[in-house]
Amino acid sequence: MKLGAYTACLHDRTLTEALDVLAGNGLTSVEVNSGGFIPSPHCPVDLLLSSATAREEYLATFAERSMELTGLNCNGNPLNPLPGVGPKHADDLRRTIRLAGLLGVRHVVTMSGTPGSDPDAKYPSWVVNPWDGVYMDVLDYQWAVAREFWSGIDALARENGVRVAIEMHPHNLVFSPVTLRKLVDDIGATNVGAEMDPSHLMWQGMDIVACIRWLGPLVFHAAAKDAALQPGVDIRGVLDTSFTRDATVPTGYGFWCNAWPENPAWRFVAVGEGHDVGYWTEFLRALAEVDPDIAVNIEHEDAAFSRTEGLALAAKNLLAAAGNLA
Repeated sequence: MKLGAYTACLHDRTLTEALDVLAGNGLTSVEVNSGGFIPSPHCPVDLLLSSATAREEYLATFAERSMELTGLNCNGNPLNPLPGVGPKHADDLRRTIRLAGLLGVRHVVTMSGTPGSDPDAKYPSWVVNPWDGVYMDVLDYQWAVAREFWSGIDALARENGVRVAIEMHPHNLVFSPVTLRKLVDDIGATNVGAEMDPSHLMWQGMDIVACIRWLGPLVFHAAAKDAALQPGVDIRGVLDTSFTRDATVPTGYGFWCNAWPENPAWRFVAVGEGHDVGYWTEFLRALAEVDPDIAVNIEHEDAAFSRTEGLALAAKNLLAAAGNLA
């Protein structure tokens, strides 16, 4: 098993500085961003696509530290009908797959995306509970869009010797093991599977180990990211829209990541803060049953800690969990 981190939390540093932080915390696996919602300061995609020498030098940066680049992350919404978002994210994903093939990186992490409700829709539309028949019409259209797009992505991944691991993230068409398997089955995918990020499944109330075992070999890659329900869940439930606008972190041209309510229903926390080391031991054990060599990369998004403090705490607890497997 390869334990490491996704370097997005260290985008305020150079790649070499970020790698030194990871190494200092005993981590050897690295995942870098390559497009989608956020910039890719640790992965110069254009340069790497165009130059074999640049690729050799880039990979040497990891090897010199006895580290391995195990994933390229291109999370975005490639099915978004907005012309400034969907097409760019889709192109970023295709370029990322090609780059992963050239670098010899086996896994690309992304999201399934969410289309609009119909061919004339301007904005993406996520159906949460289709008890009303009209929403089945929406889902029928959205799945048709997804099947066409993802059939092409599966073929491209296969051509490049890459596997695409979808993060099951709410607001996407694929947000659970059931919807992940539906996509795979619908298109007969050979190179599309799951990135097992437990955090989004946690706040949805799922049994993470059961999810891993149910998906089995469809689990390609994993994230170590914790979540915890908060007192606000008593009056909000887990499906809450009371966010406020905050033009700080962009998610596309003209669109931004919103601010959470002051008393949220749930929030992301450092590994070990929401679920103890024993829980994470069983998480790793279940992953090892699927693939003993799977990469598990920390994704630090706990605002209660600094970039390095949260990462260090997560690494300490993840390594302790892994030690329990011996």
